[in-house]
Amino acid sequence: MGHASLEGRGAVVTGAAGGIGRALATRLVAEGARVVVNDVDADALEATASEIGALAVPGDCASAAGVEELVATATHALGRIDVYCANAGIDRTSPDSLQLPDEEWARMLDVNVMGHVRAARALVPSWLDDGRGGRFVVTASAAGLLTMIGAAAYSTTKHAAVGFAEWLSVTYGDRGVVVQAICPQGVQTAMLDQAGPLKDLLSHDEALAPSAVADAWVASLDSDTFLVLPHPEVAGYYAARAASTDRWLAGMRRLQTKVDSL
Repeated sequence: MGHASLEGRGAVVTGAAGGIGRALATRLVAEGARVVVNDVDADALEATASEIGALAVPGDCASAAGVEELVATATHALGRIDVYCANAGIDRTSPDSLQLPDEEWARMLDVNVMGHVRAARALVPSWLDDGRGGRFVVTASAAGLLTMIGAAAYSTTKHAAVGFAEWLSVTYGDRGVVVQAICPQGVQTAMLDQAGPLKDLLSHDEALAPSAVADAWVASLDSDTFLVLPHPEVAGYYAARAASTDRWLAGMRRLQTKVDSL
C-alpha cells in the first residue's frame, strides 16, 4: 500500500529523464500515484516513462508556453494535478563563473527559478478555487541554503528557488498548499560527474544515489517538512551559517583556497 498522501494522486515531475527527477517519478509510481513525467530530452523521457509506468510529456517546463502546455496536458490526462515536483534544473558553470555570459545567467534563471514561478502561477489558483489544495515540491540544492564554490549563477538561482518556495509556503501554506524544498548536497548524477575539482568537495558527506533523495522526500511527507535534507549534515551547516555568518564565510573562503590550489 502506498503513502496515504500519494496513493491515487495525480503527480507531475519535471526533469524526469534521469537523476533525481527519475527517482522521484519512480517512487511516486511505487506509492500509487498516477504520474506525468517531463523533460527536454524526449527519447530518454520516453524510456523512463515506459519503464516505470508513467505518461511522458516532453517539452520545456521553464518557458511560459511550455508550462502552460505541460499543465494542460497533465490535467487532461490525470483529471487533476495534486503534486507538482518542480525538479528540472541546470548548471552552466564555467571555470570563471563571474564572467558567465548574460545569456547563460538568463537561461539558468529561467529554468532554476522562473520555471517554478510559472508553474505555481498555473497551479495555485485552481488548488485554492476547488478547496482541495496541492503539494508544490521544489528540487533546490544545499547550494540554495549555503552556497556552491565556483558557481555564481547556480548558487544564486538555487537561493532564489528556496526563497520563492519559502514565499509560497508563507502565503499559501495555511490555505491548503503544502510547499517543500529538497536541498541535497552531492548526488550521483551527470551534474556531479561534470563538477570537475568540485566533485570531491560536493561528495564530502557522501554522494547519495538519486533514490536516497526520493526516499528522504517520501519520509518527509508524514510531517510535511518544508526543508527536506537528504544529507542531514546540512542542517548543522545551515544553523552555523545563521549563528555566525562571518565565521562561516571565513571557513568557506578556506575551502575556496583549497579548490583554487587544484
